[in-house]
Amino acid sequence: MSGFLYGVALQWKLDIRSKSLLVTCYIIPLIFFLLMGGIFTSVMPDMRGTLIQSMIVMSVSMGAFIGLPPSLLETYGSDIKKVYKSNGVPIYLGLITMFLSAFIHLMIACAVIVLLAPVLFEAVLPAQPPTFFLALAIYIIVSLSIGSILGLIIKNQAKLTMIAQLVFLPSIMLSGIMFPVDLLPDFLEMIGRIFPASWGYRLMLDKGFYLENLWYLILVFFAAVIVCGILLKKQKSD
Repeated sequence: MSGFLYGVALQWKLDIRSKSLLVTCYIIPLIFFLLMGGIFTSVMPDMRGTLIQSMIVMSVSMGAFIGLPPSLLETYGSDIKKVYKSNGVPIYLGLITMFLSAFIHLMIACAVIVLLAPVLFEAVLPAQPPTFFLALAIYIIVSLSIGSILGLIIKNQAKLTMIAQLVFLPSIMLSGIMFPVDLLPDFLEMIGRIFPASWGYRLMLDKGFYLENLWYLILVFFAAVIVCGILLKKQKSD
């Protein structure tokens, strides 16, 4: 256990120094929040009631799909994996430590949004903070599990960047955070439901934490765990 905690702490320190993680988990999401928060609330004043959830979906999608996968590729697509094997370190340790570190960073970034949104844009705070943060934690975990698959299965950095964007952009454009999904054509609305952002957004809304919005996220998470297990087993045999 002490070795595991040391690994998590070490990964945390490495991530703090990572320019990529700083950009994807903090700088870009918070700049987007500061710019678009004012625009959204000016054009659509009613959006103050959902501004926090909308900005969080963007932040989590950015960190999970664009921030985490390159770190995994750097570890499992390089000689670092050989160091794990030669020292008897479980192959899954890197994934778990990076997953937990990214989770903490995203929670911090989201907490900043929750604290600043009411002050800067008169956004409405969640009516039930404990339920809201539980929904947020579930959404982050599911999003990171998908990001983990991307980082483990794709071996080329250029291809990873392209595919990560193909996951990230529909997540924010078709989830309902930019405009109501009712305005979308039916086929685009159905495509949007494939991505966890749509479900996570509804789960974080007031009175949105119920099984109808939760079951798909649970299904995606367990499917992602199985896929990651298969990919890690393949990494171990390579």
